[in-house]
Amino acid sequence: MNTTSLPQSCEHALLIGRLWLPDTGPVLVAVTPQSVLDLSKLAPTCSALLEQDQPAQRVRQWMANEQATWLADTDAVLANSNEAVRDPAMPWFMAPCDLQAIKAAGVTFVASMLERVIEEQARGDASRAEAVRQAVVAVIGDNLRSVKPGSPESVKLKEVLLAQGMWSQYLEVGIGPDAEIFTKAQAMSAVGTGAMVGIHPASQWNNPEPEIVLAVNSRGEVVGATLGNDVNLRDFEGRSALLLGKAKDNNASCAIGPFIRLFDAHFGMDDVRQCDLSLKVEGPEGFVLQGSSALSQISRDPLDLVNQAMGKYHQYPDGMMLFLGTMFAPTQDRHGPGQGFTHVVGDVVSVSTPHLGSLVNRVTTSDQAPPWRYGVSALMRDLARRGLLA
Repeated sequence: MNTTSLPQSCEHALLIGRLWLPDTGPVLVAVTPQSVLDLSKLAPTCSALLEQDQPAQRVRQWMANEQATWLADTDAVLANSNEAVRDPAMPWFMAPCDLQAIKAAGVTFVASMLERVIEEQARGDASRAEAVRQAVVAVIGDNLRSVKPGSPESVKLKEVLLAQGMWSQYLEVGIGPDAEIFTKAQAMSAVGTGAMVGIHPASQWNNPEPEIVLAVNSRGEVVGATLGNDVNLRDFEGRSALLLGKAKDNNASCAIGPFIRLFDAHFGMDDVRQCDLSLKVEGPEGFVLQGSSALSQISRDPLDLVNQAMGKYHQYPDGMMLFLGTMFAPTQDRHGPGQGFTHVVGDVVSVSTPHLGSLVNRVTTSDQAPPWRYGVSALMRDLARRGLLA
């Protein structure tokens, strides 16, 4: 990895992240194409920074006044962030968030909604997926994009599908009034760019999910965005929606990064709405899968998803990171006709978009990925030791 991990317009991008500094712990940083700069005296945590009024302006002023001290060269840290060749005595980039809750919106695109229905109908058996796909599309079609969730038209469609015996819990959250919002992972558990991502060793049907992730403070204000890989186990969730927790939240199964790009005059929510995400999977056997996901085709506006996740019914005092869902559901055969796509250990997964850069991770199993041991209590001890807690 190198500075191609950064956004294409990086001279205008205000990027914040977290650096693991040996003998110190996590350090909040600003990242430029050349330098990694210490922001810990501006805010001890990412969560605390995003709670400030106009965090982008605060960071720019801090940097302009030369209060952000140099810590490392960006290229060197990106190179050392590759877990396969990491020198533990040198710094590396972590996931850019820390105390925020990690939430996700599901079934927010038509393509992925249909694949969730197929998983359910196939009962998590990948070998049945293609036959089920043809049967489902024959009944409900493959173009539900014009149906607005919660609209009178969606109610009529539900009545028709119920009469045909084709209604699904996934269609309920896909075109019904209430979005699916779930907890993807625990605060502090996400891995950053270059880290291993984990799939459950018992899973035989799984896939990456390239997504935009919004950084939201406790007041419900979206103050930035980054990239995410919501690693998903299709067989577990297909067997039962009640296995969603096991399908989604495993060791190293949540990747976020490389950095949070703060909203400012050069980048905001309208830019997020127009983001096109690219996904590339390169297998150790030479297999290559490429795909894309256009946020402009999302069924619910990102701010509607934020409002459904946080508000008078549910609060997050440290803010939240919200995955917006994906339209990408890989069906390319990998292990034989009709078998579709599934990961193998050693896959390299790249999620990218020009505004946010590239998030790159290598696939392993969740029992072989480094265990998650550094949590909130460890962070508080390190911040106290550094004199950063009031």
